[in-house]
Amino acid sequence: MLPSVSKCVQELLLTFAFCLAPTWADDLPVFPYHDYCIIGAGPSGLQMAYFLQHAGRDYMIFERSHMPGHFFALYPRHRKLISINKCYTSKANREFNLRHDWNSLISHDSRLLFRHYSPDYFPDADAMVSYLKDFASLLDLQVRYNTSITHVILEKDTKAWNGHYFILTDQNAQLYKCSVLLVATGTWVPNKVNFPGSEYVEGYESVSIDPRDFIGQSVLILGRGNSAFETAENILGVTNFIHMVSRSRVRLSWATHYVGDLRAINNGLLDTYQLKSLDGLLEGDLEDLVLVKDKKGKLHITLRFYLENGNSSEESVTLPQDELDNFATRAPYDRAIRCLGWQFDFSIFNKSVGLMRAKGNKKKYPLIKPSYEAKATRGLFVLGTASHSVDFRKAAGGFIHGFRYTARVVHRLLEVRHHSVPWPSTTYPVTQLTNAIVRRVNEASGLYQMFTVLADVILLKENATKFEYLEEFPVGVLQDLEWRTGWKVQNGLFVVMMEYGRNFSGPDKDVFYYNRAVGEAQHAWQSNFLHPVIYYYKRLPTEREMRLCPPDWPLPRPDAIHHIVEDFLTDWTAQNAHILPLRRFLENCLGIDLRRFYAESCFLFALTRQKLPVFCEQGYMRQQGLMGNERLRQHAVEAGLLEDYAAVDSVTELELGSAQLHGHLLEDRVIPNHQLQNLMSTKDEL
Repeated sequence: MLPSVSKCVQELLLTFAFCLAPTWADDLPVFPYHDYCIIGAGPSGLQMAYFLQHAGRDYMIFERSHMPGHFFALYPRHRKLISINKCYTSKANREFNLRHDWNSLISHDSRLLFRHYSPDYFPDADAMVSYLKDFASLLDLQVRYNTSITHVILEKDTKAWNGHYFILTDQNAQLYKCSVLLVATGTWVPNKVNFPGSEYVEGYESVSIDPRDFIGQSVLILGRGNSAFETAENILGVTNFIHMVSRSRVRLSWATHYVGDLRAINNGLLDTYQLKSLDGLLEGDLEDLVLVKDKKGKLHITLRFYLENGNSSEESVTLPQDELDNFATRAPYDRAIRCLGWQFDFSIFNKSVGLMRAKGNKKKYPLIKPSYEAKATRGLFVLGTASHSVDFRKAAGGFIHGFRYTARVVHRLLEVRHHSVPWPSTTYPVTQLTNAIVRRVNEASGLYQMFTVLADVILLKENATKFEYLEEFPVGVLQDLEWRTGWKVQNGLFVVMMEYGRNFSGPDKDVFYYNRAVGEAQHAWQSNFLHPVIYYYKRLPTEREMRLCPPDWPLPRPDAIHHIVEDFLTDWTAQNAHILPLRRFLENCLGIDLRRFYAESCFLFALTRQKLPVFCEQGYMRQQGLMGNERLRQHAVEAGLLEDYAAVDSVTELELGSAQLHGHLLEDRVIPNHQLQNLMSTKDEL
């Protein structure tokens, strides 16, 4: 499609201005400059702005509407969101609850949880509009409303962060300049298929949503996604029949485990089709269709083959039923509706920007790297729904409950690159390794929603006596971990992520088959449902190894791998089924004993062994250790694990010890020197 004349003129004027800039630079107006420019004040734009503002960065959001989240003021047309809003989980852990809250953005303000805006499991879209307004206003985010960015070009400059600046032009020809461009416009341009008769088709974006307008009509719907089924659900009870045509077969979200596929809330037409209640689904390439309108205004389906090979005029096009009297779509339709989804708006980007389309079934999205940076343009990042090409038809990166985490990933990458702020991490002694992993797999929301895309990375330090824990790093750029995070890989690493079974998901899979779940730890690798997987590498995988990784594997072959067996409650805290096998896997990888011991045991080891378990080395030998209460002591005595010291201790000493130790089950305690000396004296006497 040729660009409009006005747009060509605009580009020529901009080019002319930049060419002459050195000559009359003193007379040029100064462009408003920001380090970070965000296009779009939708959920991903606001989320990114929150992180930038929290870090004290210079940024500005440009929003073409008068309000944030304008898309949700229009869509979905029938106002029912399919993102769940689970208000009750029986848990108080906020991070865990975000696993089942698909609408809240990340912030420090507890008022900005979506459950305060709607109690509905599938909330109304108007609640999202109110929520996004409050998110922008309560957090005082910097947004320029009524500012539509119509053109973006590059201005090369060796002094710029990325070797160039981005020059943005709005609808009033005002120019803005920034070092990093964050595109959060979403996908809002309707997908259309051009075929003879497509002018008779109404668009999802404009068709009536009043069921009374469809009473007694026969309706053809083009498309097979949630918008198509949402439209059908609205008019199912008042139409003669509804036929739905699409190239691909219907994909059910419970079969594919992809939240963008058909959700159960919209699948009423599947019932009426399979129960032979007049409605139906058909598969066919829409580009092969032809719609013909007769003198009565009825629409008839024929095929392009008949139009191209027939000798008939436009008024008398051959119909398939003329040759095949049981042709499936021989009945005429009163109206046809296009529900084919959306695509990214590439029109505002000049060729100099180098923002290209992805390929294949991802062509509606920009071509970006696993780091969410444009493939050919440094400093241009794509956020939100438009970044879904990274995990298309896999994780939740195209939806709020996924891209709120990928926006945080982009922010952390930028903090390292431009501000020398390393990726957030926490250092622990290696004795805490099992606990750290168990805690994260049981509560982390980013790992849970962005499975196989984001992972926790554990960097072993100081000959595996300590480890650095990095949360939610994009696994697609694992080979670049050192320069993207600011941390060095010295003694190997573990990668913790969530995965479904290899052959469990797919539109043709029966995910309800008998014995679909695995319950025994020894068969954990056969787990079908979402479960934690831990990869161990002695060194960081190379770029070549990442490139040659099999397509159904998120990472190259590790030195060792461990699956934590799936759990019906998604609660991986069972001692025998979950924690014990994990601990033994970690011990085998590291060649050390990760068990925890009481002070008495460490004391005995110190007298009888040359090498102590690492827990005793890092705890007891530094005047720390696990102290038990009287109940645990008695249990240990009865089990034969400890001597019955009460037989030789005085009653007063026993009561004193019980009072001091009460309530300290499984806690790390520092033993003062005088108590340690008394303990040693008591042991010597015994």
